[in-house]
Order: sequence, then structure tokens, then C-alpha cells
Amino acid sequence: MNINIKNKKLNNWIKEVEDMCRPDDVYVCNGSTEEYNLMMGKLLASGSAIPLKKRPNSYLFRSDPSDVARIEDRTYLSTISKDEAGPTNNWIDPVQLKETMKRLYRGCMRGRTMYVIPFSMGPIGSPISKIGVEITDSPYVVCNMHIMTRVGSRVLDLLSNDGDFIPCLHSVGAPLPKGKKDVQWPCAPIEKKYIRLFPEENLIWSFGSGYGGNALLGKKCLALRIASAIARREGWMAEHMLILRFISPEGKQYHIAAAFPSACGKTNLAMMRPSLKGWKCECIGDDIAWMKIGADGRLHAINPENGFFGVAPGTSYSTNPMAMDTLKENVIFTNCALTDDGDVWWEGMTEEEPSHTIDWKGNDWTPQSKRGAAHPNARFTAPASQCPVICSDWENPAGVPIDIFIFGGRRGSAVPLVYEAFSWDHGVFLGATAASETTSANIGAVGNLRRDPFAMKPFCGYNMGDCFQHWFDMGDRLGNKAPRIFYVNWFRKSEDGKFLWPGFSDNSRVLKWMCDRVDGKVDAQKSPIGFLPKEGDLHLEGVNMSPEDMKELMKVNPEEWRAEIPGIEQHFALFGNRLPERLKKQLKDFISRLG
Repeated sequence: MNINIKNKKLNNWIKEVEDMCRPDDVYVCNGSTEEYNLMMGKLLASGSAIPLKKRPNSYLFRSDPSDVARIEDRTYLSTISKDEAGPTNNWIDPVQLKETMKRLYRGCMRGRTMYVIPFSMGPIGSPISKIGVEITDSPYVVCNMHIMTRVGSRVLDLLSNDGDFIPCLHSVGAPLPKGKKDVQWPCAPIEKKYIRLFPEENLIWSFGSGYGGNALLGKKCLALRIASAIARREGWMAEHMLILRFISPEGKQYHIAAAFPSACGKTNLAMMRPSLKGWKCECIGDDIAWMKIGADGRLHAINPENGFFGVAPGTSYSTNPMAMDTLKENVIFTNCALTDDGDVWWEGMTEEEPSHTIDWKGNDWTPQSKRGAAHPNARFTAPASQCPVICSDWENPAGVPIDIFIFGGRRGSAVPLVYEAFSWDHGVFLGATAASETTSANIGAVGNLRRDPFAMKPFCGYNMGDCFQHWFDMGDRLGNKAPRIFYVNWFRKSEDGKFLWPGFSDNSRVLKWMCDRVDGKVDAQKSPIGFLPKEGDLHLEGVNMSPEDMKELMKVNPEEWRAEIPGIEQHFALFGNRLPERLKKQLKDFISRLG
């Protein structure tokens, strides 16, 4: 090894993995720029990385067509009992699973280097942060982890002799016979791709995929699946939420954490440029929030990540100019199209399509082609520090105090633009029943209504029924210092199928109403589903909307909501005796209010 490691547990684990996986060499990452360049040099030499002339220090990668997305159907929680994993997770017996995985790992790194990546999720040394160590045989993973986490020797120093860490084992599952040239994107066949999580042991094993969250194990695997289980045990929260700072013209700061399912505008909201005069928005994080109760009794949040791993298609200067400005340099692009002048392109990036590109599979593409130029899940990996509206406190070890929680989804009807929960318990009910109409970014047929509690259905590392109870417990501890809870729907449509609300920068108008509610500046109108804005309290000056459309956007039709009840009852029935009594009471109260 190139670095002397003091931590005995880590040394033992590295030796154990080396004996099992049989790499040709072991390299411990130090997190330096020189190291990043060394790894990228290897990827350039192998033909995996394509340098982009138009973007300094940026590269394009093309994955194997079998390796393009998170593999939820091959992601399993391995707990002692199936009931601990709950009805929303795939489960497998840990003893049986470990034997299967060990057979796959045996000799899987022959012909490759084994990289040891010590990383911190969150600012190094923050009381809210956690340390992980990923072992991988992929230099592509090393480069992405450099951007997405805080990698390096400082993390090893923090571990010292006996510090604790979360072990994350990854292999592309493609040993390289001596003398054989490597392929552009090494991975195992789909039937040999596995992601296995052991939340009771704080352990992550991944095999066969080199893509995204399947391989960057600090992301969804650690930051949500394992962290949510740890958070429940230790009394904090790990949530699938953006974090933003919203600043009034007078300079007052509000901190907002929002949970939306896929394709509901999370990144766009996190980097919003408000249309409201004098208001400013600063991004703290676009995907994940870790939150602990501080000495002041309030909930303080950090973004555990160091970068953005965003979906490229649909991102443009009209939808998210701040994201586009973030992508000017030092970016890893995966499965985007390559333009003739040495830049990347994807659907929705520009109004005019290029006359010719090389598509994500390496083939010629023109506007006449019957296939997409970029893969629908094409990604960018970019340092958060490059975002023009990154908050000055985004790396504050103490985090920022959360004033407001927002839940939401994509709903063409029934759900109004915004409403506020009556209480914390009612807010938990809103989060527990959150639903969205599926898009191509979700699982299942397009247009179906899918319940996604707290936007955590694919990511909760334990029984979701216990997650509901954890939210109630946190509310009890926070008392009157708990964040206020709201629900939004940017996607309500008119009878002729057009979106009623302009969205994007005008969403700031909705956030301002929430802040006014927190400050007690405006009253609200009670409805069966929650508190609605009173007429005139949403600042609509400059919004091109008719009074009729606004009325439709805010309408609450009890008949439509009564039609939701069987779906909610069916959803709750999944959790059996794990469903908290307080949620049952909320449902009963909701039915009573509808009449």
C-alpha cells in the first residue's frame, strides 16, 4: 500500500478484501488533484474518457447499454428478519446472501488495481457527518467520488487508530486476464449485478455495475439507505430532500428542506432565481439532507454530499440556468451525446437540435434518427462549489436551522398549488401519503398514481412503518421548535391539459407565502385538506394568469379527495401492525373533515 493506515479495523478489512478479490495492486486514495489527474489519465489511456474541447477539465463517458440506471429490482436489504426490511424493500437472508456474494467477489479484481477511498459524507469533522471507506476496482468511481464526497488523508487522520467507519465494497465484476485489453466500460452481465445493504451492520456490498448510485456508494446507498437506519437508531434524520436558503429583501434568512419524487423539479427549486423582486435563493443541497437537533432545540441540516449528480436531459438555460453555469468546467458527463465541435448535448438542452452528434452508444445521430441522442438518464457529476448560487454556509459543520418542510408530487388534478398542515402530526400524514403521477423517470407505467412516502420509498433502509413513527418521535422531541410543514403541486392542469402554474422562478411566490405564515404575517383559510392562502396573500403581480385559472389552481373538491381514500387505506394496510396509531387517527380525521 502507498499510505500507512493506523486504523486497525480498516487495515484488517483491506487485507480481508484483498485476499478475497485478488487485485494486482492496492492503492489508498489521498484526495489530491494530482491523484484525480492520475486516475483520469488511466481512463483516457484505456479509451473510456473522452476529453471535451469546449469544457476545461471535463470528460464524457459511455456506459455499457446494460448499465445505465439504478437497479432497484436488484437492490436488497439484508436484515435478520424480513419484517425489519418492510413491504417497500426487497429482502434476502443475510447468511445466504453473504455466501452468494463472497463467491462472486472471489478473484473478481484480478488484473486490476484495488482502490481504497476514505471519504466523509458532510464537512470533515462535523458532528452531523459520517465517515465511509469504499473499496473499488474502478478509477471512474474514484474520480466521481472525488467530486461527490470529501476524499483523502484528512479522513484517515480523523479515523486515527480506532475511529469508526462504514465499509462499502464495490467491484465492476470483470476480472481482466493477463495480456487482454480492457473494454471501454467493464461491468458484469445484468443477471450478475447486485446491490446488497446490511443496515444492522452498517455495511454495503455492490457487484457488477459501474454506474451511478450502484457504484458511488456514498450516494443513495450510504447517504439514504444506511444513514436512514443509523439516524433512526441515533435519533436524527436522513432524508431525500433539497436544502435552500431563501432571503427576504430585508435580509432575513429562511431555511427550507423539500422532498419530491423524481421528475418534480427538486434541482430546479434548489437553484431557483426568484422572480419576486428583492428576494434571493441560495443552494445548500439538491438531493439529500442530514438533520440533527442542535443545542438550541431546532433541527439543523447539512448536505452530506460535495457535488451534484444530476440528470442532464431537460436541463437548460430556460429551466435551470444556475445548473448550466455549474457545468462549464471540471465535470464528468455520462451517456450524453458528443457534438462535432467537442461539446456534450442532450434532449432539451437547446431549442435547436444539432445537425449531427455521436449518440451515447457511439453511433452517428441526426434529428431524423428515431432514437434519443442522450440516454434519458444521462448524468453530470459536478462540484457543488461551482454553483453560482451556492450558499456561503453550505459547508458549515453546524448545519443550518430548518424553518420549513415541503412535500409534493406531480398531480394533474385534485391537489392545489400549496397548502399548510394543521399540525406536525397532520404534516406527517401529508408526507406519509405523498403521491405523484409516474413519468419516464419513475418505475411503472406513465401516468399511474404512485405513493412515495417522504419521497423515500426506494431509499428507506428499514420498515417504512417505523419511519412514520420516527417522524412522530422527532416531532415530539422538537415540540414548538419543529419546522412548519407544507405541501405543493406545481403541475396542476386545466381541463384542456395545460399547466396552470408557470413554475420555476415563480415558485418563489409560494415560498414567500410560507415564510409569511411562519412569521405570522398572514392568516389562512381552513379547508378539509389543510390551510390555504387567502385571496390576495399570494403575490401574483407580473404573473400572467387569469382569475379563473387561479381559482382552478387553488380549488379543493371534496369529491375528488374522497376518491383518494381507498388508495390511502390500501397504502396504509401494507404496513400492518407497524402503522402508527397516530396515522390512523389522521386518516380518520381527514375522512371526517371531507364529510
